[in-house]
Amino acid sequence: MNKEIRVIVIGAHPDEPDIYAGGTAALFAEMGHRVKFLSLTNGSCGHYAISGTELVERRKTEAVNAASKLGIDEYEVLDTPDGELLPTIAVRNEVVRQIRRWRADVVITFHPEGGAHSDNRYAGKVVSDAASFVAKTPNAVPDVPALSQGPVVLLMPDYSMKRLYSADIVLDIESVLEKKLLACDAHATQFYEFTPWQAGFLDQVPESWEDKRGFLLKHWAEFMVVSEEMKPALNKWYGAEQAESIRYAEPFEIAHYGRRPNDDEMKALFPMLVRSAER
Repeated sequence: MNKEIRVIVIGAHPDEPDIYAGGTAALFAEMGHRVKFLSLTNGSCGHYAISGTELVERRKTEAVNAASKLGIDEYEVLDTPDGELLPTIAVRNEVVRQIRRWRADVVITFHPEGGAHSDNRYAGKVVSDAASFVAKTPNAVPDVPALSQGPVVLLMPDYSMKRLYSADIVLDIESVLEKKLLACDAHATQFYEFTPWQAGFLDQVPESWEDKRGFLLKHWAEFMVVSEEMKPALNKWYGAEQAESIRYAEPFEIAHYGRRPNDDEMKALFPMLVRSAER
């Protein structure tokens, strides 16, 4: 490894970094790079039967367990109540601090114009607002030193706006699929309780890990199974022959803001692409 790469994944709720970018995080971690997950809210609304206070503590514990499954360095859950995230100056400045403290080379977050949960959209918005202040602006948020170079920002696919989404880079996660699934498994409140209850299949949640594995792959397939939209980028980064055999992947769009890397820079930031090409 020539250079330590530092990645921060910023979601709105605990479990989102895992389902959108857990495989990517595990790939970086396996190569000795540094990864942090950050949830901008505490996830207090994500249940149907237990109180918000109890749920917050349970979800923080789930996050710690998920981090251990992925091998990442840190999983921080902020105190903003679920459903109340707004792109305020205070939140923007906290995101600036988080990115600077982590000395991030890569930031992964939501699209600022996503049409799903308002917290997700505002998470993307606040990161886009923060991007202008992260590097070379020492008088902005002066309590944390500014970075010398802004990070590359990647956007996770908000599936409510799939037709507008561009899969610029797609990473093969098959070698770490089990780690991603185990991280999701750690978030039991979401993958085995709240979401199945909302969607009407709570009675289908299995008991054994083998059956749970199939359950996750079935109901969250779009977050890990290769789709037609991913194939052009897979062909570009892996070559057509290797891309044909890739079954599980995570796609990202390069944000229109932040640093705009060329292909060589992307390969340096995502060394798993080079390692894969050398096999």
